[in-house]
Amino acid sequence: MGKHARPTGKRAAATTGSTSAVRARPLPVRSTVLLRRPVDIWHKPALSAVVALGIPEFLLLALGRLDLVLYTSAGAMCALYAHGLPYAARARTLAWVVLGMVASLGAALTAASLTTSVPLLVLLASLVAAVHKTACDATRIGPPGNLIFTFISASAFFVPQRIGQVPFHLSLALGAGALAWLVCMAPALVRPRGPERIATARALEAAAALLRSDPVDEATGARHAAAAAVHAAWQTLFQVPARTPAALAARSGLERLLVRAESALAAPETDTAEAERYAVWARDLRRGRPLPDVALTGAQAGELAGIAADHAAQAARPHGHAGPEPRRPAPGRPRGLRAVLRRLAPGSPLLPIGARVAAGCTLAGWASMAVGVGHPYWAVVTAASIFQANTTLSWQRALQRTIGNLLGLLLFTALLPLIHTGHLAMVLLALTFQFCAEASITRNYWLGSVWVTPMALLLTEFGRQLPAHTLVTDRWTDTVVGAAVGLACCVLVTNRRAADRIEAALDRVAAAEAAALRLLDADDAREAGWARDRLAASLVELREAVEVSAGEWWQRAVPEERVVPAEQRGHRTLARVVRRLSAPAPAA
Repeated sequence: MGKHARPTGKRAAATTGSTSAVRARPLPVRSTVLLRRPVDIWHKPALSAVVALGIPEFLLLALGRLDLVLYTSAGAMCALYAHGLPYAARARTLAWVVLGMVASLGAALTAASLTTSVPLLVLLASLVAAVHKTACDATRIGPPGNLIFTFISASAFFVPQRIGQVPFHLSLALGAGALAWLVCMAPALVRPRGPERIATARALEAAAALLRSDPVDEATGARHAAAAAVHAAWQTLFQVPARTPAALAARSGLERLLVRAESALAAPETDTAEAERYAVWARDLRRGRPLPDVALTGAQAGELAGIAADHAAQAARPHGHAGPEPRRPAPGRPRGLRAVLRRLAPGSPLLPIGARVAAGCTLAGWASMAVGVGHPYWAVVTAASIFQANTTLSWQRALQRTIGNLLGLLLFTALLPLIHTGHLAMVLLALTFQFCAEASITRNYWLGSVWVTPMALLLTEFGRQLPAHTLVTDRWTDTVVGAAVGLACCVLVTNRRAADRIEAALDRVAAAEAAALRLLDADDAREAGWARDRLAASLVELREAVEVSAGEWWQRAVPEERVVPAEQRGHRTLARVVRRLSAPAPAA
């Protein structure tokens, strides 16, 4: 932090002097409920979950054992994860997701079989929810994050259980998890490079948007979005090594497209023709068409040759060799388990979030008990669901969850006559709700909650039928209590380390920028590419740290007078490096 001088004068007092003052930012309402465009691959988790859930549910329906749906659902819900990852990385990730789900379920069922103390079960469920939140954030597992783990395990804590039943119930979850793994991996037979193509298409689309923007009025956001999309595409591309000539050729074609997309960062002016070319390439990638033949400059071709050499050297190393790794996707930083442990080290900004979850879920569950709810797992789930990266985002999630649950309860009540026609109708409705939830939740969380709520209630109905009035009243009470108590904990248990994360990110941007400037005049495309990757990753991390800190209460304000110039300098340097890598080769 010594590289950056502290601001002085009145601006400094407004920025750094607020450390001891209360900083309560306005809480948005209108933007919280606005609908967005759905995520481009929403149908993948939606269809995968319907298939993974449907096969066990219809089998249990035929056997007359729908009381076991909760256990098969635990494994089947794993089909919602890892759809943005390449298939080899997806295979590993999904295996860990299934094992984590089964372990959580095992802890919940064991506790339920050993004690009937509701306060103790609430405490244990809350601690498990805190572990879910911290682990999912540290591993960056992506949507739906910790919510599915917590929903299943919190429900299981309050299911009557005998210790002798636990192994059988866990085997059902493990079997359904294996089925979910197969369902999620099946598209690899048709489009083995599908996730990499989608990530590259996103980078091209972001680059096209940057090229269409007016350089005079261009917001930093457009340039940052393009840099972040290109960086994410490189990370996706290199999560899996290409071990066959066919895989190497396919990846090489995507690399060439990414290098061209990256060149938009160095474009000095609007270029609608190039933007349209990028858009056409992106559509071709999404539709599975052959890769275009993309022309590269001599420097760009040299960079790709360097990347290939890096990974060829990595592949040739003996297994377990501890030498240097290829620079992508995170140059100079630990990966895998070491990266996860580093994010959980003492002083990590993730630890206060885990403390929030543990305290908020426990208090929400106990408060729900105090108002008369016998099995307050829904309050625990509600509290766990609203804990986001900062107070403002948590407020938005609390409002969205409350609105969505209320509308979902109304929908469930309206469909009760159909639900009571028989188990087949219940199974079909549950699958319909699951599909609709995945189709709408990326547009806004409250809209997805409208469908998640009746689906969750149906899972309860499969195990034991409760009077409709009691079921709806308990869920509504749990929702209000969980949201209110969880939000109160967000305000009281703040993440004061969020501002420290900005300081660390500013240091990393400064170091990456200095390294890039030193290499600008060097005639080494590999080293310049390394510097470019590190600078892009540092800028992405800085923007993420700023957005997290900006919505947090009870801490010093974001040092905008340092962040904005750092981002501007960083993006200018990034553009210079990209321009250097895009330069034509000198004449012989």
